[in-house]
Amino acid sequence: MAKEADPLGIYIHWPYCLAKCPYCDFNSHVTDTAPDQTRWKRALVRELESLAERVSNRRAESIFFGGGTPSLMAPDTVAELVSRIQDFWPSSTGLEITLEANPTSSEAGRFRAFADAGVNRLSLGIQALNDKDLKRLGRRHTADEAMEALEMGQAVFSRLSFDLIYARTGQTVQDWERELAAALDFAKGHLSLYQLTIEKGTAFYQAARDGRMQLPEDGAADKLYKITQKLCEAAGLPAYEISNHAAPGEESVHNLNYWRGGDYIGIGPGAHSRLGGHALETERNPVAWLSQVEKLENGLISDEKLTRLEIAEERLLMGLRLREGVDLGNLARCTGYGVADNLIEGYVNDGFLQLNDNRLRVTSCGRFVLNRLIGELASSLSPVN
Repeated sequence: MAKEADPLGIYIHWPYCLAKCPYCDFNSHVTDTAPDQTRWKRALVRELESLAERVSNRRAESIFFGGGTPSLMAPDTVAELVSRIQDFWPSSTGLEITLEANPTSSEAGRFRAFADAGVNRLSLGIQALNDKDLKRLGRRHTADEAMEALEMGQAVFSRLSFDLIYARTGQTVQDWERELAAALDFAKGHLSLYQLTIEKGTAFYQAARDGRMQLPEDGAADKLYKITQKLCEAAGLPAYEISNHAAPGEESVHNLNYWRGGDYIGIGPGAHSRLGGHALETERNPVAWLSQVEKLENGLISDEKLTRLEIAEERLLMGLRLREGVDLGNLARCTGYGVADNLIEGYVNDGFLQLNDNRLRVTSCGRFVLNRLIGELASSLSPVN
């Protein structure tokens, strides 16, 4: 469904971390031996070249280095990948190039090298602003190191975002009000605020099952969410997505492309791509991925042609997370599917949805039952005349 010169996002996954956080279910790994940076650079470039052969006449809109901990990559690897991407897909003015980083002193000192490599937006994984909770979350930095890294990052990069996790064990409403107020004093344009979720396969999941971890009481997370919206709105950083807040014009271009159903390429272990209605996935295991790329030029393990119904379901799933919502006319034109009118009308009357100019949005009340809304709306999808 893509057209020539349509925007394209590029995601690069670096799978290694210094330690595995107990809440993390991402494809991240800890290794006893340092990765061979030269070998990894060669493999990432090779997979990029392989995928570039099937995608032409597009313009790069964003590049995102995620992980894992991509600030552990060699800056010259970042520079090489940025250069190759711009060779393959001439970029629009203001190409957004984001790199995720952890605020340890050794990594913060490399910020200038990453900026020289082309990175113009930094995303810092701070997660908490006190040492007690940082330790509980398995983070290797202190609150002081986080603030130092934040100040260093702001001095080097014109655009910077940082992450915090709330609804932590033992966290009160007053605790979060103070912590978020402090964070907003430092936030310049973008802030990602995630509610702690207990994901299967994580250390926190096992601890919760064994009764070794206290979970928030029913309704506590909802109170924290309401406070989050109130304070961020007042600070001029409203939520443009359920967990992401930004001043006007500071939204993440890369993530907006995901949520709006745009095409993107993913390279590296466990990376996903969406290209012209195809869903691609690479080998998750870093060692196996590296070996496969060196033999076959890419790590692909799956290339599935999505049905129009599956694409419509994805558009709803992602788009209703956004404040702007979903354009139902565009959904019908692109996929041939629409949501049942009577279901929309019922949820509008109940105050969970808004429908204006054929654009469907979730209300503030609806966000507390978002998963249920999306599930029922997706189940009602049917072909349009």
